[in-house]
Amino acid sequence: MFCTTNSLPMDLLLKQGSLKQEVESFCYQIVSESSNQKIGILQSEDEQLQPSVSKRPEGELSRVKLMSSSNKITTFSKKPKRRKYDESYLSFGFTCFGNRDAPHAQCVLCKKILSNSSLAPSKLRRHLETKHAAYKNKDISFFKQHLDSPENNKFPTPKIVNTDNESATEASYNVSYHIALSGEAHTIGELLIKPCAKDVVMRMFDEQYSKKIDAVQLSNSTVARRIKDLAADIEEELVCRLKICDGFSLQLDESADVSGLAVLLVFIRYRFNKSIEEDLLLCESLQSNATGEEIFNCINSFMQKHEIEWEKCVDVCSDASRAMDGKIAEAVSLIKYVAPESTSSHCLLYRHALAVKIMPTSLKNVLDQAVQIINYIKARPNQSRLLKILCEEMGAQHTALLLNTEVRWLSRGKVLVRLFELRRELLVFMDSAFRLSDCLTNSSWLLRLAYLADIFTKLNEVNLSMQGKNVTVFTVFDKMSSLLRKLEFWASSVEEENFDCFPTLSDFLAEINSTVDKDICSAIMQHLKGLRCTLLKYFPVTNDSNAWVRNPFIVTVKPASLVARDYESLIDLTSDSQVKQNFSELSLNDFWSGLIQEYPNIARRAVRVLLPFATMHLCETGFSYYAATKTKYRKRLDAAPHMRIRLSNITPNIKRICDKKTQKHCSH
Repeated sequence: MFCTTNSLPMDLLLKQGSLKQEVESFCYQIVSESSNQKIGILQSEDEQLQPSVSKRPEGELSRVKLMSSSNKITTFSKKPKRRKYDESYLSFGFTCFGNRDAPHAQCVLCKKILSNSSLAPSKLRRHLETKHAAYKNKDISFFKQHLDSPENNKFPTPKIVNTDNESATEASYNVSYHIALSGEAHTIGELLIKPCAKDVVMRMFDEQYSKKIDAVQLSNSTVARRIKDLAADIEEELVCRLKICDGFSLQLDESADVSGLAVLLVFIRYRFNKSIEEDLLLCESLQSNATGEEIFNCINSFMQKHEIEWEKCVDVCSDASRAMDGKIAEAVSLIKYVAPESTSSHCLLYRHALAVKIMPTSLKNVLDQAVQIINYIKARPNQSRLLKILCEEMGAQHTALLLNTEVRWLSRGKVLVRLFELRRELLVFMDSAFRLSDCLTNSSWLLRLAYLADIFTKLNEVNLSMQGKNVTVFTVFDKMSSLLRKLEFWASSVEEENFDCFPTLSDFLAEINSTVDKDICSAIMQHLKGLRCTLLKYFPVTNDSNAWVRNPFIVTVKPASLVARDYESLIDLTSDSQVKQNFSELSLNDFWSGLIQEYPNIARRAVRVLLPFATMHLCETGFSYYAATKTKYRKRLDAAPHMRIRLSNITPNIKRICDKKTQKHCSH
């Protein structure tokens, strides 16, 4: 009902000329006292006003009609009260912040910002006494000193809060990135990760927060899409780096996957941000014949698509030697044709593997017979189970033999050591009908087996030391130089009948209380000397003209590979005490990469020497990851994006990927 107790006579209002003001006050009053307590809009047309006042008393209806005749009255709104800041508020530790007409209150102690409605002495005093009780009796000069400090002169950074869709999209990309890194199936996101995350949040927080996880998109197709976006971002970043780098080297290899496709892996090494980086350049499946020309065309298409200059290529590393004819060798030749200044190198691990294959006939027979004994057990699952039970009953150190394979370089040493350690258990287990069972009782055969186990274990240690990332040619040749000296020492020790350098053989001699006969000593010396000669063939000792790169501080005369200007720059570099200190603290790659700005000419020449790959370790590791990702249960998987994520050192910028999306939608 309309309230008329405070209304004035209409003729008095007209005489005073205040009809408009009183009508506004009256209308605001009747709307504010209505049942819904909402501020309304007074309509200006009589037709729209009639239904709402048809049941009003006649006196009140005349007033409403009079008001409706004025089209100037349209809306009514209650303006909020704006508080002003007073300088005395600083005694409570508060200064003003924001709009001058409606300022906010900011505490000079904790930087907390209060709303304009809190600009009242009582509210400001309450904040000071509850949050900063130790300063409640401080004088205003104390707060003024805090206000004038450099920290308070900084403008507060507003906190940007993502919407739920944006946060869910970023979370989806993060989870997809971890799925790709682990090599797991895409369905693990929706079937395992999301339910586990909901359970954890529900137990640690409450059900309300747990329901928000439903907005994170982790379906099979969504995860596949996210992984492709992440891989594309990594590729974009890599291409940008390659366009600004001074040079790069390549490492390539080809293999077949579980679905029969020919897969090409190409790794690249380049300088970026004062360091030498290694990343996956290309992972492609060759649709037609896997020829050398097809391999080159695949790499060349990538280079042309992204406008990467072939002239920057300084070396190509592969498992194909110079004398070897094959598709990889043909692809390397085509690359050298478009990059005339590029060189080619043969993987040093392959050289090492080829060198250690040569051995005397007597030792080769022992190795072959040892493999036959192992295959006799491993080829029969029932035999393997029975051997395990026997080893457990006898308290053996191991319960199974290892299978030998020629593809894996490090298997031979581990296989022979395991066979020698289980010789007693095998002697009990082996059937006398097996023709090689007598070998386990022959001391001469066991002495040769013990030597082979020792020498291949030592060779495996050298092989392992040459694997890994950022391995240079200098590192490999240092290891080989050390091995050549050891071989010479081992041969001289055997000649003196001293076998302390071979622990397995030495322990077995002490166990049987015997000595090594001349035939076995002759075979061992022949193997050691032949191994040294073969290694010298594959790793020839040459006059290294780039020795100044390994240690520039020992150079006293101008190297033949340097011109006068570069040698003068090298002299300046070696005379810098700070550079000398950095040389002892940094790796060789980081040391020269960090000198590009200060000594550009000599540093670029050194980096060019360090860029070539020494081994094929990255390709071998890459194919292992590929085989673990694309299994027989996922034959239709496009593994290229997964390999881009798993084998790259570049971390994708998820924030940048999300910003490119025009719509953050929680679709699956």
